[in-house]
Amino acid sequence: MKTTLIIFALIIVLLITTSFVLAQPGLPGDPAQAPIDGGLGLLAAAGGAYAYKKLRGNKNDELE
Repeated sequence: MKTTLIIFALIIVLLITTSFVLAQPGLPGDPAQAPIDGGLGLLAAAGGAYAYKKLRGNKNDELE
């Protein structure tokens, strides 16, 4: 009787502790947001101007 009670208590303790050991951590918090200011707008405008120049090409190349 005493050994049965000890085995039963040991099984209960093992079942409870395995849930703590195998538990996954919680979800992380929200990431810090990067500020978007005027620099990004200037970069986009410069890229658009460069693309327009490349697509349009040089007029002197077309005449020759």
